[in-house]
Amino acid sequence: MEIIFATSNLHKVAAIATMIPPSSNIIIKPMSELGISEDIPETQNTLSGNARQKSLYLYEKLNKNVFSEDSGLEIEALNNAPGVYTARYAGPQKNANDNMDLVLNKLKGESNRNAQFRAVLSLILDGQEHQFEGTMKGLIGYEKRGKNGFGYDPIFIPEGFHYSSAQLPVEVKYGMSHRKKAFEKMIQFLLTKYSK
Repeated sequence: MEIIFATSNLHKVAAIATMIPPSSNIIIKPMSELGISEDIPETQNTLSGNARQKSLYLYEKLNKNVFSEDSGLEIEALNNAPGVYTARYAGPQKNANDNMDLVLNKLKGESNRNAQFRAVLSLILDGQEHQFEGTMKGLIGYEKRGKNGFGYDPIFIPEGFHYSSAQLPVEVKYGMSHRKKAFEKMIQFLLTKYSK
């Protein structure tokens, strides 16, 4: 069974493909393999809404089983901002340093540093939508630390650690990734549904 992923990012496709047992006959393909390369609109004000918008867009174009993903950083003291604006929090330039500086400035003097990364998957299977979520909880630090990461990794300290995500080895970070948890839930759903 083929499922089309609403992404052109081959690294994301490879990452989820390694999580699927070869015996399952589930094949994940990027939308670029079907000749779709345009940016899919993301105009909703929730991660769930954006994920649904992207999967519906692709489903209406292809009439095939599809899924999409949207994820963001949610900071408790900032009313769960930046959320859907995670990549462009400090402006359309999508600069990670600008984004982190803005977060650190907004949290000056704030003792509640609770935050989480959250991923939402929207799967349209046989015309029906199913959503799956994964979270990685942690705290926002007081300064940028580490070089081994991207986005907000230098200021995000995962739960149970004293180091920022950017100071942790990639395999440790991936093991607790919000995206990985959401993908695992979706794959389990597919395996259960198609092993009957």
